[in-house]
Amino acid sequence: MTVIQLALDRLTREKCFEIAEQTSDSIDWIEIGTGVIKEYGVGIIQEMKTRFPDKIILSDMKTCDAGKHEALQAFDNGADVTTVMGFADDNTIKDMLDVANVRGKRLMIDLLGITDTKRIDNLHRMGADLFNIHIGIDAQKNTSWSDSHFDLLKAVPKVEVAVSGGIKVNNLPLLMQHKPAILIVGSSITNATDAEEAAKAFREGVNGNA
Repeated sequence: MTVIQLALDRLTREKCFEIAEQTSDSIDWIEIGTGVIKEYGVGIIQEMKTRFPDKIILSDMKTCDAGKHEALQAFDNGADVTTVMGFADDNTIKDMLDVANVRGKRLMIDLLGITDTKRIDNLHRMGADLFNIHIGIDAQKNTSWSDSHFDLLKAVPKVEVAVSGGIKVNNLPLLMQHKPAILIVGSSITNATDAEEAAKAFREGVNGNA
């Protein structure tokens, strides 16, 4: 079953908790976005975990360097999952995988900017098993979701795949054909007039297209 990850970013602290509360019945994971962490510090990760102990909390650190330190920062502050950029040095990713394994946590590899399938295979050989196909905010200006986005992971068919980047309800028929493990939704919920109803529409869309 595909889980829905609510991405909270470019929001006030108060709005993060308000939207998480409103959508709690329809979402499974809560992402503390990079911008929110930069604005309010890693302590907000623990606050969210304390408020929603039944949810998987992902800290979108987008780590590029100092992997061990940033993994510990995330996990010590309540994150169940943290992120690293796929273009980071191998040692950065290996260190984060080691910390995650020791702590019983998980590492998500953000594939923003990655186009080489050999890189994916190398990451998988290191032990990575959770990858995020990500269309960045700026890239969304001239890029739309298509089947071709999933070609990147054809060489590693047994990994878990998350998808993120401007996802709307009308993208679900295409995306769900590829059976993603995680559907990451941000502004389509957080900028909606009624966040609760928007989250319900995604839940129904995911279940209906499963």
